[in-house]
Amino acid sequence: MNNDTNIAELNALLKGTYMGIRSMEHYIEKVDDEELKRHFQSMQQETKHNAQLLAERIQNLHGVPADSEGITGAMQGYLHRMMLSEDPKEIIEDALKGVDEYGVNYSEELVKGDLDPESRQIVEEVINTNRRHADFLRHLLH
Repeated sequence: MNNDTNIAELNALLKGTYMGIRSMEHYIEKVDDEELKRHFQSMQQETKHNAQLLAERIQNLHGVPADSEGITGAMQGYLHRMMLSEDPKEIIEDALKGVDEYGVNYSEELVKGDLDPESRQIVEEVINTNRRHADFLRHLLH
């Protein structure tokens, strides 16, 4: 697989990661419970770290990393923010759905191709972080 393909797949994942950061921001804004807010802040920091790892890998492949979620992602983020419930349980359910569907399942589909070994390792780290976040959110619901 050539660098252009690696860069394109990594950038698509990076844009999705930025969407996750924005979603966490929405949850942090809506949640009144301080402990839950701290959990979302912690998840957001880990997601920001993943964005940094992806951006650095793209740069090391001589590409230009995305610096936002893109226009489509921004529009989705705006709608998400407007439609988000104030109920903590519904916020957790919304977060779980986002992390599970996009952070894990969509991300796995997105990078199913043959990435170079170093890129694959970073992508697995990003997806594993999302899996941990999904498991934690499931735990909060039960």
